[in-house]
Amino acid sequence: MSVSVSAPARLWTRNFALYFTARIVSMLGDTMIPVAMAVAMLSLGYGVSAVGFALGAWMGAFALFVVFGGVFADRFHPRPLMIGSDAVRCLIQGSLAVGLGVGHPPLWFVVAGSLLGGTATAMFQPGLTILVPQVSADPRQANGVLRVSQGIATMAGPTLAGLLVATASAAWVFAVDAATFAVSGICLVALRLPPFTVDRSATTLRNLRAGWDEFRSRSWLWGVILIWWVLGVFVWGPLTPLGAASVIAAHGKAAFGYAEGAFGAGCVLGGLVAIRIRPSRPLFGGGLAMFLFPLMPLAAALVPALPLLMLGYGVSGIGWAFWGVQWATAVQTQIPEDRLGRVSAYEVAGSILAVPLGQALSGPVGTVFGVHPPLLVATVVALGCAAALIAVPPIRRLRLSPATSPRLRALVASRQEQNLQANKAS
Repeated sequence: MSVSVSAPARLWTRNFALYFTARIVSMLGDTMIPVAMAVAMLSLGYGVSAVGFALGAWMGAFALFVVFGGVFADRFHPRPLMIGSDAVRCLIQGSLAVGLGVGHPPLWFVVAGSLLGGTATAMFQPGLTILVPQVSADPRQANGVLRVSQGIATMAGPTLAGLLVATASAAWVFAVDAATFAVSGICLVALRLPPFTVDRSATTLRNLRAGWDEFRSRSWLWGVILIWWVLGVFVWGPLTPLGAASVIAAHGKAAFGYAEGAFGAGCVLGGLVAIRIRPSRPLFGGGLAMFLFPLMPLAAALVPALPLLMLGYGVSGIGWAFWGVQWATAVQTQIPEDRLGRVSAYEVAGSILAVPLGQALSGPVGTVFGVHPPLLVATVVALGCAAALIAVPPIRRLRLSPATSPRLRALVASRQEQNLQANKAS
């Protein structure tokens, strides 16, 4: 596998700065919620199963409706859809903050909020992928910087959540999350974007079918999603509910936030590495990095001393972030722009659809076997998934160069011109 090393292009146009701010503050709030939800459900006496149900409700609603979000983003401009989603999520999280702040909310209230929040996020998510080429001249560099920003949020969000739940209450975490969605919406309103061509001639059903045909025609794309199904059920699904129970029991409430924050720190480092190092076969390079990811479930299972626990989470984040940059760049440069929203929606839905199942099963499995054995199983499965990424030929062989480099250069040139025009107009 050959790699190239290059300095990052200058990305900080007005549009990219606004998009970056919207994304990082929204992600900051989102990364606080698993910690807050886990602590809230356990503190209210609902148990590990309730944590899985609440998180699974959000993830399930998101996975079911994100394909429609992709259709609407391609059919209409994605920005108004994202702004509306931010407004709805601000209201939902504010309501959950009030409910937790004034008393002992019933489980159905929390689960209903999670369902609505997941649905709103499904309308928001496809636009994130579509807007990257519109606000940046070089998608790969932009994805690297954005991965760093996500890592910072993943580091700061859980740590802040851990401090808030330890010193105040989970209600404050939901209140802060509501505020982040308000900031995100304001930034998106302020964007001045180049023209965006949409096709409104086809019906919703035809758009869904066209997106599906585009998705299934690429074996590297659906091959990764099949691997992610296994990862979702056996690793990501049980990781937060069982990992939270394991870490909190061993080191206290704040420690789970610190561990998640260490994962975010690793994501920052992994994103920085991905900005500099460009594998000629991106998914193969990302698959190699994914061999670091199993350290996260392993650390949650063994719960060593807090510094070692955080180290395991941090190294895991490096691999996860490096993979994420390679994957996002492959999708954005291989899929035609007018179908990117729909294909991205199928990709996102397929990636996470199995997670709610794993979350829902985590409670019963943890009750029968305890929290540690399933986490050890998750470690072994994560290793197997990393091996599959580098073993499956269409995934391993996918190249951005030389086959796709002309398109990437054309995309860069086009976006540079469009961004220049947008800046002049502003």
